[in-house]
Amino acid sequence: MDPIRRHLLKAAGILVATRAFANDRPGANMQPSSVKPRHVLCFLGKDDSLLQPPKAVAKTIADFNFEIDRTYSQAKPDPHMERSFGVCWDRVFPNAWSAADEAAVANHKAVLYVLGPPMEQQKTVAYSAAALRIVEEMIEAGATAVKGESAGVAHGLARWMQLARECKAAATTNQGLTMTAAMGRTCRLAFAKRPLGGDTYNESVGFHLVGLPDIYVAKSRGSDRDAVKLMDAVADAMGERGIEATLRDRKLKLSREQDYAEGDFKFNPYGIIRIDA
Repeated sequence: MDPIRRHLLKAAGILVATRAFANDRPGANMQPSSVKPRHVLCFLGKDDSLLQPPKAVAKTIADFNFEIDRTYSQAKPDPHMERSFGVCWDRVFPNAWSAADEAAVANHKAVLYVLGPPMEQQKTVAYSAAALRIVEEMIEAGATAVKGESAGVAHGLARWMQLARECKAAATTNQGLTMTAAMGRTCRLAFAKRPLGGDTYNESVGFHLVGLPDIYVAKSRGSDRDAVKLMDAVADAMGERGIEATLRDRKLKLSREQDYAEGDFKFNPYGIIRIDA
């Protein structure tokens, strides 16, 4: 078993370990809701072989307690995918997808869904890193497009692979809290969507997949790009120093009010931070 795989299994608590690194993050034990977030990964392929991943990939999925959803996976095109990917492409990172990625979505012949386990807050980074590992292996096995359904975000294949490499680098070059923060940041960029424009705020969705509250920035503070910079700065601080310390230092408050119902995959059990003008 390679060191990164073993490390993720330990951190997720799947293998016995004396200490999981995510437990050391300040604020990690704050549990305002009993809801546990989970990953839903959507893969597209060029034929029905997508529905039977190679044994090595199937083992990775099972080892991390993910599972293939046989109810909604299908060996035929989904006519809604082109529109769905169209609204989910990440528009923050430059060239996050290409014309070839769009063509892969338009020409897909099969859809596979992979479901992650419900995640405890202190294990979200480990499981999100595992989700990124599954994405990497599925692409290597022939998946032609990938979308994170839990927050509604899609990247092109090259960007997904870049994020997977960055996550591996974080796991091998950092230690302790720094490693957790570095992996968490990469997983946040992979699986969260921002900015979503509401009536009053530019919003993030999906920060709960790395154990953090989502961040809403008042539109009156500037452009959507300004909002993204602020969202990322606050999220980075929370990942490095903890939620409570960051709220205190920046004089921010946590709200439980949000538009998503508890049964929605986008519901954030860790709350919302609203940054007003």
